[in-house]
Amino acid sequence: MNEASVMGTSRRRRPRAAVLLWAEVKESFAMAMAALAAHKLRSALTLLGVLVGVFSIIVVMTAVRVLQQNIETELSQLGSHTFQIRKWPAVHFGGPADFEKYWRRKNISYAHGRAVIDRATLAATVGLQRYLWSGEALSRYEKTPPNASLVGATPGAFPARNWVVAEGRSLTEADVDGSRDVCVLAAGLAKTLFPFGSALGERVKLDGLGYLVVGVLEAKGAALGSQQENFAVIPLTTGMNRYGRIWQSLDILVQATSQPAYDDTVEQVRGILRAVRKVEPGAEDDFEVFSNDSLIAQFKSFTLTVRIGVAVISSIALLAAGIGIMNIMLVSVTERTREIGIRRAVGAKRRNIMTQFIFEAIVLCQVGGIIGVALGVAGGNIAAYLLEVPPVIPVDWVLFGLLICSAVGVLFGTYPAVKAAHLDPIESLRYE
Repeated sequence: MNEASVMGTSRRRRPRAAVLLWAEVKESFAMAMAALAAHKLRSALTLLGVLVGVFSIIVVMTAVRVLQQNIETELSQLGSHTFQIRKWPAVHFGGPADFEKYWRRKNISYAHGRAVIDRATLAATVGLQRYLWSGEALSRYEKTPPNASLVGATPGAFPARNWVVAEGRSLTEADVDGSRDVCVLAAGLAKTLFPFGSALGERVKLDGLGYLVVGVLEAKGAALGSQQENFAVIPLTTGMNRYGRIWQSLDILVQATSQPAYDDTVEQVRGILRAVRKVEPGAEDDFEVFSNDSLIAQFKSFTLTVRIGVAVISSIALLAAGIGIMNIMLVSVTERTREIGIRRAVGAKRRNIMTQFIFEAIVLCQVGGIIGVALGVAGGNIAAYLLEVPPVIPVDWVLFGLLICSAVGVLFGTYPAVKAAHLDPIESLRYE
């Protein structure tokens, strides 16, 4: 036989081997599903452990991903190269001692903010803002539920917060200096209060006080949630006159001219604030400086501990489920000894028996895993519903969970499969 004929024979064998392998896989899968259907209660109790383990992983990872998306969405409203200065940290994970330290700090006053505005030569813009009130907004046409927000701000807050005016104008320094009764409405609030026309030049009542609408902000889109579009901005001095100047600290929003100038701008503003707040040399800052990236990094660092803890607990649950699957498979091997003997007698090889039982263990795990993934994604997205953000499907964790299920099936199904494959065919046929 020449070389060409040998190569032709090997090529014909390869497709035939692939066809046989595929047929064996299909047959093993069908037999595994039949075995599960024949023992519904036992199969349900067995896959329950896998379901719980996978569910606990997916529900936490989905919820964490939703929270991360929400935080990133909130932060995306800050302009580029922007950082914020507050009395309180944006995210606090410490105990009562840390809380007391922050509480004892002096408020960031209007004078402190004006000093930064006047002296921060490296900054492109500096804005001041303060949350003032939340409640019912009223126009001559409509009123809102009691969830509209009122923010006091200076003109520099608009570029720092990515507030783009679509109609009319933004606030001006003259509005702030004169403490005028004017406001700029977010797109959602303007649409609610004036559904049939423009809000410009109209008057609205916020907390029972009247304001003239001088501008409407550009819509951010539904992806950011309705709360992002449900606020009004008034001059900061107007808000301080009406809601008090002392009791609440201000936020300072600073936008650097470019990314290379960002660090220098931060240091300059820190120096100005330390000087005006009389912080002693060598003492730590009595205010917090944070940006988009620092907050996201802090959030990920905190949730890393949560994710590791959940992974450990879920691993224990999956380990217990795997041991349960192995025990059930051993019982199944004993019950089906005669069936194994018949299969061996009609020509089934040991690898066919092993494939059958390993597939059965994998199918058990995957059915539990798929149900656990579905419930976990649904449970985790309850947070998305509550926060009014788009639902999240953590594809990477879903694939990881299903891969772990397959690994558990192979690991804990191998010993029963080996035991089944090594049964003596003659003794198996005699088994009652």
